[in-house]
Amino acid sequence: MKRRFISTLLTATCLSTAAFSAEAAPNFGIVNFGTCVSDSKLGKQEQASFESLKKQMATLLEDTEKQLNDLAAKFNDPEYLDGLSPEAEEDLKNKFRTLNEEMSRYQNQYYQVMNQANMRIIQTLSTSINSASEKVAKDKKLNMVVNKDACFYYTPGLDVTNLVIAEMDKNFATDSKKQTGAAETPAVEQKTEAKK
Repeated sequence: MKRRFISTLLTATCLSTAAFSAEAAPNFGIVNFGTCVSDSKLGKQEQASFESLKKQMATLLEDTEKQLNDLAAKFNDPEYLDGLSPEAEEDLKNKFRTLNEEMSRYQNQYYQVMNQANMRIIQTLSTSINSASEKVAKDKKLNMVVNKDACFYYTPGLDVTNLVIAEMDKNFATDSKKQTGAAETPAVEQKTEAKK
């Protein structure tokens, strides 16, 4: 009888310990921010927009640099300079100074615009990832979702990145439909007014 009691007590203790550890075990997911940026539709759109802006700014810089190089070549050509009147040479020097100032201004603008665009993209994507992570956490009954960069190690089973990306894409499609609908509404109203 005493053995049966001890055996029952040990079994109950083991079961309650297992149940307690299951309740105490953290229930969380891991999200790879970089993968969300590179693989989501919103991330791809934002990256394409950033590259387009970067290309426009780079074209402006390249054009100005080309003009500066052309003028510098003229200054290094003694025969060309000998053929110029003093007034024409002074005009050429003024043009060179002006282009140098423009180049400096364009470079400053380039870095400012790129930094601002990058910050806006990170903020937009962070907001989207936060929203999608919250939805995934509610659906999967997770206590928290953590950025992969905050972890030294995690088991692959905790990764919810694909679920977050799927939710981001769903939100992106919904937002795109809303924007398309809002853009079409004024056009429909204009056609209706034109018929009147």
